[in-house]
Amino acid sequence: MITLYQPQAHFGLPNLSPFCMKLENWLRMSQIPFETKLANIRKAPNGKVPYIKDGQDYLGDTSLIIEYLRQKYPSNLDQHLNASEQAISLAMQRLFGNHLNFAMIHNRWIEAENWPKMRALFLGDLPPVLKQALPPLIQKKVLRDIKGHGLGKHPAETIYKMALADLKAVRDFLADKPYFMGEQPTSLDAIAYAFLANILWVPLTNPLQDFIQDSLNLVAYCERMRERYYAKTVEAL
Repeated sequence: MITLYQPQAHFGLPNLSPFCMKLENWLRMSQIPFETKLANIRKAPNGKVPYIKDGQDYLGDTSLIIEYLRQKYPSNLDQHLNASEQAISLAMQRLFGNHLNFAMIHNRWIEAENWPKMRALFLGDLPPVLKQALPPLIQKKVLRDIKGHGLGKHPAETIYKMALADLKAVRDFLADKPYFMGEQPTSLDAIAYAFLANILWVPLTNPLQDFIQDSLNLVAYCERMRERYYAKTVEAL
């Protein structure tokens, strides 16, 4: 059985990492048996979470993991999509993972109101010496990564303006469809739900959350995905 390694869950979500949640979503949607365990970053193939163990092999990077799983295990998520639809799906996945993601990172790890909450969640159990020394180093690295992407070179209001344009495109593309590519869930939904739920249901000061809360189709979509794939998990909380 596949073992999925990821951080501890919070706020009723499978994970506060959209990429961890994306992979868990995909596994559930593909009906591939798996178990979850807390990650040990020293065992992660690329030093990041999530990662999986399949047999004796460890694999990292969600996109590479999913591609590996597609080859080894049956998944019907995207088989009904034509070439044009697959191209649209890939472009939308890039919007979430390569643009909106960095705005979320800024909101969580750089904003003065939210940073203490995230620090307590992820670093609160560290020994006192590390608890004092490590957070500034992590925040400095996060800021460097966001600036390296390019988004972090802008002021906060510009970052949010760009991210809100992303969410508007997402809202308009979903429109009144039950899932992003139509009547059936696809791989795009695995990542879309991961990001949208992490914005909607994580209690942080966040203009992106305000936008989703005002977008009835996005709220209904998140509730639909949660009910379809996590109903038993939510009932157990």
